[in-house]
This record gives sequence, C-alpha cells and structure tokens, in this order.
Amino acid sequence: MPFKDILLNDGRKIPAIGFGSWKIPKDVCAGQVGQAIDVGFDHLDTAQVYGNEEEVGQALKESGLARKDVWITTKWSGVDDKDPKTSCEESLQKLGIEYIDLYLIHHPRLCEGDIEGTWKKMEELKKLGYVKSIGVSNFTKENLQELLASASIKPVVNQILLHPYVIKSTTPLLQYMSSQHIVPEGYSTLIPLTSKPGGPVDKPVNDIAKRLNVKPEQVLLAWSKAKDAVIVTTSSRKERLEGYLDVGDIVLTKDDVKAIDDAGAKGELWEERKKQVGVMAKYVAAASLLGYLLYTKL
Repeated sequence: MPFKDILLNDGRKIPAIGFGSWKIPKDVCAGQVGQAIDVGFDHLDTAQVYGNEEEVGQALKESGLARKDVWITTKWSGVDDKDPKTSCEESLQKLGIEYIDLYLIHHPRLCEGDIEGTWKKMEELKKLGYVKSIGVSNFTKENLQELLASASIKPVVNQILLHPYVIKSTTPLLQYMSSQHIVPEGYSTLIPLTSKPGGPVDKPVNDIAKRLNVKPEQVLLAWSKAKDAVIVTTSSRKERLEGYLDVGDIVLTKDDVKAIDDAGAKGELWEERKKQVGVMAKYVAAASLLGYLLYTKL
C-alpha cells in the first residue's frame, strides 16, 4: 500500500513523503534528485538558501515528467535580503517551472517582527498565481497564533523538526496545528539514529523493527506518519530511498507510538539536564575565575 496523499486546508492534496535537498552539494544534487524521482518520489523539497534549486529543476526537466505529476516545495529564506516576491520569481526561474506547489516562510525570524505584514506578501503570491499553496516552517504555536489573527488565507503546513527526542515539547504545537487544520511536515526524523544513537529510543525502535521485520529507520518514519505528518527525508542511496517509500505499508500500533514517545521524552529530559549542568558548570568556572582574580589582587 503506497503512501496516501494528505488533504490540505485549501482543498489541495500533498504527497505524504517528500525528498529533501537540504545539505546536498550542487555537483551531485541533480543526480540524487533524479534518482529519487526514478525510485518513485513525486514530492521534491528545496529552499532558496539551499543553493541548489537550479539542480532540482534540472532533475525535474530530465525526468520527462509532466509538471502536474510532481509536487515542488521551496522556501523564501531571505537570501541577500530579498523580499518574498523577488525571491519567488527567482526560484521559479531557477527551478524552470511556471508555478510552485508550496511556498514556505523558512523561519519566523525572517519576518523581523512583522509576521502579519510578511504573511500578506505570501498571500499576494498565491493571488498572483506564482504559488498554489502557502505555508510556514519552524513556526511556534505563538507564531502561528499571531499569523492567524490577521490572515485571510491559512497556512496549509508548518514544516518543523520532528523526532522522538523533541516530541514532548512539540506535542502542544502539533495539537494546536491539528485544531487549525494545519498539516505538520516533519524533517530530521532520523536524528535518533544518525546523531543520537545509544539513547532511550533505540530499544523500542529496534524491538518494533524486529517484530515487523523492517529496518529501524523505517520504524522512525512510520512513527512520523503516525503523527499525521508529511515526511521530508533524504538519502544518496537508492536502497534506502526504496525502503523509505515502503514505509507506506508499515502501520504502528498505538502502543508502538506510545513506547517511542515515552522513550523520546526520557531522552529529551536527559538533554535538558545536560544543558542545565553545562550552564551551571560555566557559572561555577566563571565564579572560580573571578574569585581567583580577586584573590590575586589582595
């Protein structure tokens, strides 16, 4: 059973898994994106600041696919202090397409304290036909509340960091987004495997993987799917990409999801304590240095 498209609040449907081009060097980007398309990805995610929109466009052109058969997401990242309209026009040119399926504000800080005014500019791009849908990325609940207070058009998605070691602090945001019919897009979901191996999440993920006869990375992506999130992921390896698409067939139980959530919360608490210890250590070191300096002057 392949991934099902997800209905957005503007009536359009977005493919539930996308291939992301973050951190892919320009010289290999077209090849990797082309490979993802060949494997079966029909959702490509890039951004102005990634510096590889031209290569994504090249891969799209070389694929021979009709424009309507591929969903293209890119983001206004404020590069060179260019406004959303100028940036969008440049992205369209670099990608070699006549419209963008989904255009995002890459981060709330780009709004420079004027979320309302910036969102109006995004709404204008939709009205002009440059983009089909508009959304945001890395917005907090408070950011979204500020935006929605004056918006004429709701953001369809909020692309956010989503992995088990942030799920405890992210759950209130996810709940608010659900109440507003804003779809989460989750990136860096594999962090427990790639950057934080050996943590509490390893055991439930490995146990589930063994029971279902799948790979741990597939379990984590299935966990993201269980959160009703669009998955944004990447790999240079064909077999991994094929495995990611197979996640459409993997269904976790509520107990599976809870076990991963609970383990993630333990890991998040541990990370918080490590940060607190680190801050305290700095204060102690600074106080010791100050004491030493005062003593030497006596």
